[in-house]
Amino acid sequence: MASAKFHNSFRQYHRWLGFFLAGIMAVYSVSGILLIFRSTDFLKYEYVTEQQLSPNLDSVTLGQNLRLRNFKIESETEQNIVFNEGNYDKVSGMAKVIKKDYPAALAKLVKLHKANTNSPLFFLNITFGLALLFFVISSFLMFMPRAITYKNGLKIAGAGFIFALLVVILSS
Repeated sequence: MASAKFHNSFRQYHRWLGFFLAGIMAVYSVSGILLIFRSTDFLKYEYVTEQQLSPNLDSVTLGQNLRLRNFKIESETEQNIVFNEGNYDKVSGMAKVIKKDYPAALAKLVKLHKANTNSPLFFLNITFGLALLFFVISSFLMFMPRAITYKNGLKIAGAGFIFALLVVILSS
């Protein structure tokens, strides 16, 4: 069985890493909250982009050239095509697209949560995940296994694990 010194050392590491990760967790929490509202216009601003395309494109070719998500034609005349995010002048070939995005600082926060192996943020995400895993393990090493706090902690952690699984299973 591990000694009290071993458990106290883990308490100290847990505390130091906890203070360090408090700042990182604040950033992740804000970016996570922003991602919840990504399908709405919350905190987004509109800006107009113009693209010069070939004249006289049909609606299918226009959609392929613009590469817009959820592209949908609303109306079409001999001179214009109006779609859900802008319009296209068939005569000149000019397409005006109204886009919505976060301000630069908030856009970077959203990208933090969406990082994959092609992004330099990948290392921050892996480090953060490993640190959280350390928190999970070290929280049980902070108390002696015979202590009532340790046994109650195991029960509460088990309840949290089951709760998380149920939410994931039932929400999918």
